[in-house]
This record gives sequence, C-alpha cells and structure tokens, in this order.
Amino acid sequence: MPKITAIEVQKKNPNRVSIYLDEKFAFGLSRIVAAWLRVGQELSEEKVAALRQEDTREISIQKALRFLGYRARSVREVRNYLQKHEIPEAVIELTLKRLQETNLLNDQEFAQAWVENRATFRPRSRRALAMELRHKGLTDELIQQTLEQTVDEDSLAREAARKYLRKAQGLDWPDFRNKLGGFLGRRGFSNDVIAPVLRDLWAEMRPNLAPRHKEDKINPIEPIENEKEE
Repeated sequence: MPKITAIEVQKKNPNRVSIYLDEKFAFGLSRIVAAWLRVGQELSEEKVAALRQEDTREISIQKALRFLGYRARSVREVRNYLQKHEIPEAVIELTLKRLQETNLLNDQEFAQAWVENRATFRPRSRRALAMELRHKGLTDELIQQTLEQTVDEDSLAREAARKYLRKAQGLDWPDFRNKLGGFLGRRGFSNDVIAPVLRDLWAEMRPNLAPRHKEDKINPIEPIENEKEE
C-alpha cells in the first residue's frame, strides 16, 4: 500500500494540507480531516476514497457556515449556494441536515427575521413579503403563519410612508397623493390601506388644507413584481 511520505500545509490555503504518497503529491485535505494522519502511515485505496469523501463534506459545511455568516438564510438559499459550488447532492443534503439539527438553519426563524428586518428598514405589504419569502423557498403554510403573527399592514404602510415623506414635502394634494400613493403601491399595499394613511399624513403636514375628496383614489400602480426601489 502507498505510504505517506509528507504532509505539507498549502501556501495558498493554510487550512488545507497536501498529502504525498511515495514521494509524490496525491491529494489535498482539510486540516481537520487530516489531523490524525502521520508520515509513514500506509493508506489503502478504500481509505483514500473515504478521506476524500470526508473532505468534501467538510468543504461543504465550511462553505455553508461562511455563507450563513453574512446573514440568516433559508434552506433553499443554502442549497442553491452549495449547488453553485458543485457540491454533490448527497453531500448537500447531509450538510443541510446537520445545520438544521444544530439550529443554524431554520426556515421559521429565517422568516421571522426577514419580516422584522423589512419592517424596520424597508416596510412593505403582506403580499410583497409573501412573494419575497416564497422566492426564498418557504412553504405557503409557514409564510401565512409568520405573517399572521408578525405583520400589521396599517402600521407597515404608515412606517413606509413616513420614511418616504420627505420626498413629498411641499407638494399639493394631488401630487402628494400620487407620489406617496405610488410609492406605497409599489410596496404592495392596497388602496384601502393607502388612502387613510395618505389623508392622515396630509392632515399632519397641512392641517388647514384637507383633501378635497376623502374617497380620492390612488392612480393605478405597476405590479410589485416590477418594483423599483426608491
């Protein structure tokens, strides 16, 4: 059987080592996988195959952990990321299972965090949030459960409008209604939600200039799928 004649830390990646068998480079391994190997040790073909398989699993989990380090992710997002790095499907499934078992990957917690983040920084309607979460691979049941527990449509619309309000300062009522109403429409809010928000904010800004018609409708808005971020 081939014998290990050298184990050298790779210059470009100190977390990996190069394994030499019978004085020739044979393959690379993660240091954690190669930790038990010693110079002079003999390796069968079966053992080499097992080491390489274990190394692939380690590469997969490390890539997933780095990906999760930037922000919370859904199961689908992590799966797609590993697929782009050509990790074998069987290894991907093992990685996802391991992350879920340790609660590092949890679609329910991801959904709640996503909605809370949107409410804080970019408020939008339930419909828009549902589309985003569905795109992330969450089930309709989980989406509905999350939105019912955490989303107040009227509060979100008012928060979104206030964040945008400075861009509508100084406008007369029709322009104010159309500009701010268009913005809220692109965030997925319905006219039934938008109209009272606009009237209330207008009353705060111009208490002596009430809108001419309380039933004023917002001009038609493009579908939220084509939303352009303001």
